[in-house]
Amino acid sequence: MQYVFMTDASCDLTQKQVEEAGVKVLPMEFQIEDKYYQHYPDCRMMALDEFYDQLKKGVLPKTTQINYMSFKQYFEPYLKAGKDVLYTGIPTGLSGTYDTCMIAVKELEEAYPQRNIVVVDSRCDSAGLGLLVYLAGKEYQKGATIEELEQFILDTRDSIAHWFVVDDLDQLKRGGRISAVTATFGKALQIKPLISCDETGKLVNVGKIRGKSNVIPTLEKYVKRDAVNPKKSIAFVAHADNREGAKELRKAIKGMFKEVQICDIGPVIGAHVGSGMLAVVFTGKRELTA
Repeated sequence: MQYVFMTDASCDLTQKQVEEAGVKVLPMEFQIEDKYYQHYPDCRMMALDEFYDQLKKGVLPKTTQINYMSFKQYFEPYLKAGKDVLYTGIPTGLSGTYDTCMIAVKELEEAYPQRNIVVVDSRCDSAGLGLLVYLAGKEYQKGATIEELEQFILDTRDSIAHWFVVDDLDQLKRGGRISAVTATFGKALQIKPLISCDETGKLVNVGKIRGKSNVIPTLEKYVKRDAVNPKKSIAFVAHADNREGAKELRKAIKGMFKEVQICDIGPVIGAHVGSGMLAVVFTGKRELTA
């Protein structure tokens, strides 16, 4: 291929899925206490089990966006080798990473005027970005040109439906996203926030689910409502340290889709939502109504 397809570690793809898509993944940094780690799909610097164990102990990790110099360091070797670059990553609705990337791109375009650098706002988050990248990767592997792959992403990004259920209200409280009172009452009443993704890629609280037993039936309901041509498409079930829940959800919706794959929610999103989160993403209607 005359160009490389790139994303970042917020996509929450497994190493196997990354290899199947043929995509290069830029690591993203997170901090636990006074130590800094880079998150890669193969979790080479910290296993996800260890990361979520830290959260359960009350540690509040911090995440940072990819900086300007990192983008230059990731892109430049390919440009020097005579290859173009297409990158789509964490959306503008969730991070300033896109704007930082564009600063680096402007400089690189001046240094390598003969090369083509394409950056697309994914408008998708976490496993939703992962599904978009995975589908685009299939086109990339088939030999799509950089222009064709850019158009595929633009045509597909708004049809990735996202449904997330947060389980760890303590983590939301520690991160300042809900009050201590809300967390206490929510836990007592077994209320779990239901989250979707808006047109910019921002995660939006659209409802509540009461009781653990209602989580999978609720997600299954929205899959039935919003999926388009599921028998011909792939869905991702994602989880934050909740593999049994992911297996149960996959079993519940498996018959609706051509294929259902499981992926892990990494530190970039996990730092904010905590352990236990369960999600399903698929191609269909992106709704913000429960």
